Amino acid sequence: MTITLYHNAMSSCAAKVRMVLSEKELEWEGIHLDLRAGDQQKPEYVKLNPKKVVPTLVHDGAVIIESNVVCEYLDDAFEARPVRPSSPAKLAQMRLWTKQIDEGVHAATGIISNCIAFRHQHLQKTPEQIETWLNNIPDPVKRERQRNGVELGMDSPDFKDGVMRYEKLLDDMEVALKNGPWLLGDEYSLADISYASYMARLMHLGFEGRIAARPHTAAWAERLMAKPSYKEGIEDWFEPKYLELFASQRESARAKISSIINN
Repeated sequence: MTITLYHNAMSSCAAKVRMVLSEKELEWEGIHLDLRAGDQQKPEYVKLNPKKVVPTLVHDGAVIIESNVVCEYLDDAFEARPVRPSSPAKLAQMRLWTKQIDEGVHAATGIISNCIAFRHQHLQKTPEQIETWLNNIPDPVKRERQRNGVELGMDSPDFKDGVMRYEKLLDDMEVALKNGPWLLGDEYSLADISYASYMARLMHLGFEGRIAARPHTAAWAERLMAKPSYKEGIEDWFEPKYLELFASQRESARAKISSIINN
């Protein structure tokens, strides 16, 4: 049995898979891709993942892509220490939470991260290098969002939408968490794991006050980040240069976020 994970240290999608691997106590081999250098756009990787994103899991020759699919695959392939509920109703509820990530939360995270922080990395490149990077993004909608983020930062027309998408998510979480310590009530599951890396990113980018304003959500995030799998799958992979970048932009991000929410 061989598990190989193509991943990136700071990728929110890759982080959730690493957390599942830790929860299930699975051994794996990692191949780290430098996304800023364009490793995900190299032909040999594109053969594995035509979407040119991380993560990609290879298990005994089977190639699995899309992080939520990868997480469920791991729970199907390795039955010990399940991370999904056994009740069909709870399983459906779990999938409604993970479905939100694919249907808007992840895109909002990318917009916010780029507009606040990652744009500063891209602005160190030549205009030709930026265009090459943008032209290699296959999704034209995502390509335009990335261009807006790099050129306009938090003044991008997409930034407000990203902030408000998270306001709705945090409101929904606060309601759900009144019923128990986890998103499915008393049962810790992939619903919680899937959001761990996104909560970390929010805190890095100046949203910690928005979380703290919702006491049930703040307590849930604290419980989640106390899990050994959070440290092993997410925190241990934080790169200092990114943390420094996030910290350098956090104050201005807080001010902009507050302005959006209060107007």
